[in-house]
Amino acid sequence: MLMLQRIFTMLTTLSELIRFITGFFKCRTALQLEVLALRHQLNVLQRKSPKRPTLKVWDRLFWVWLMRLWPAWRNALVIVKPSAVVKWHRKGFRLYWRWKSRKKRPGRPPVPKELRDLIRQMSRENPLWGTPRIHGELLMLGYDVGQTTVGKYMVRPEKPPSQTWRTFLENHSNQIVAMDFFTVPTIFFKVLHVLILIDHERRRIIHFNVTTNPTSAWVIQQIREAFPWDTTPRFLLHDRDQLFMASQFAFKRMGIETVITAPGSPWQNAIAERVIGTLRRDCFDHVIVFNEAHLRQKLGEYVAYYHGSRTHLGLSKDCPVHRDIQPKEAGSVVAFPVLGGLHHRYERVAA
Repeated sequence: MLMLQRIFTMLTTLSELIRFITGFFKCRTALQLEVLALRHQLNVLQRKSPKRPTLKVWDRLFWVWLMRLWPAWRNALVIVKPSAVVKWHRKGFRLYWRWKSRKKRPGRPPVPKELRDLIRQMSRENPLWGTPRIHGELLMLGYDVGQTTVGKYMVRPEKPPSQTWRTFLENHSNQIVAMDFFTVPTIFFKVLHVLILIDHERRRIIHFNVTTNPTSAWVIQQIREAFPWDTTPRFLLHDRDQLFMASQFAFKRMGIETVITAPGSPWQNAIAERVIGTLRRDCFDHVIVFNEAHLRQKLGEYVAYYHGSRTHLGLSKDCPVHRDIQPKEAGSVVAFPVLGGLHHRYERVAA
């Protein structure tokens, strides 16, 4: 052990002696840089620090500068690792390049909020429109904006673009028939089920029937009776009632394409829901039904009144079956009771 310590001491002394001798052959500039590096490190070590020497920004800049100026800078570095100096140099280069790459001139003028909101509104209201279509529309409105700017502020749908329910129903109103069930209790609390089929174009009740025990076979038979031969509609709109869902294959064989509403979304079959509400408010909220035959009779009376006399907001105050306007010269107004006087039909009758 003692021998090893002596050998280590001799090697240390020899290395110091070699460094001292080679110092005579160094150029004066290298010696001055080495002295500068050592003095800088001594100043850092003399600072008051609780744990370890702290290097400030100027210390790091000094070593980065020394690394670029003196190739043998690693030999004089003691308090930090050379890799740390290289890291400082790279960080400094990134900061320098960021500063050099800064915008020297202002870029494009900012897009006004009004225009940004209009682009988003157009893209939401017209899901089938692309960037060129919206850009062309904005040009027609007098906005000087680039197509890339329009694409930047468009609202991107998560799913493929699809028309709204309202657009679909309006575009196919003359080819859509809505179908739905509603119930009416009798005087003895027996529940009767009513199936109605409504034409979307004129709000006509094409077919209705009553049963105490509805089945899918009964539903299919009602469709056959409502649309004999080649009079079937293109679309049949209904909810997810299990009787309707069980009849899909039969509907398909008839050449009918079913449109099924989303779960818990009665507003998607709004016309059928509205007609059922009208039947309740105008008739069955005021009538006590005795049996199935009585219900069918009252339904027939009201449907006749509904088609030929009752005006509709959705038809510009016309009736499902067009009702001519009677001039004043046609005679005096006479009231005809409907449903025992629950409603009345008014016509001009010549004296």
